[in-house]
Amino acid sequence: MYARSTTVHGSPQKIDEGIAYVHDQVMPLVEQMDGCVGLSMLADRASGRCIVTTAWESEDAMRASAEGVRASRARAGEIFGAEPEVDEWEIALVHRMRPADAGACTRVIWGSRDAGQMDEDRDAFRMTLIPKMEDLPGFCSVSLLADRPHGRTATAVTYESRAAMERANEQAAAMREEFTRSIGMEIAEVAEFDLVIAHLRVPEMV
Repeated sequence: MYARSTTVHGSPQKIDEGIAYVHDQVMPLVEQMDGCVGLSMLADRASGRCIVTTAWESEDAMRASAEGVRASRARAGEIFGAEPEVDEWEIALVHRMRPADAGACTRVIWGSRDAGQMDEDRDAFRMTLIPKMEDLPGFCSVSLLADRPHGRTATAVTYESRAAMERANEQAAAMREEFTRSIGMEIAEVAEFDLVIAHLRVPEMV
């Protein structure tokens, strides 16, 4: 499965308007497209940074949808007051322990790695990290996205609340440091968001 993420560094004052637009206009549009497996949206109300992710059954389905979402993406950029940035990913792993309900938050970790090692890294992630993540306070789910041509990864870890995410911070950071050191991955950025739309229907992939 594949995913397209659209990131906007917009105005914090436009967050609610942007969320409403994505929920009311964009989500119904993409979900009727062939091969769509849902949509999620992350928002940082303090900075105005938002990430909308759509999931697709295949790379062909993702590519075929590109023209159909162009106008809605442009409109979202107008609402947020910023130019959207688009990235495409392979969905390497998805694991859910419990549903993400209202109030859930997500920590996203972006990393870089030799593209030739990504399959081995995914297996190591599945075998060593997931069992430990299940013990984190309020852990809901984790998704690992891979951009093989550019050697990039994005890991999204969702918690039931911001308080739970904060309680897990020290333990999660230690796990992250140990794992990335063991495989030689470089962390580019770590950021925290509210999970404002959770409507991805990607099946368990571990």
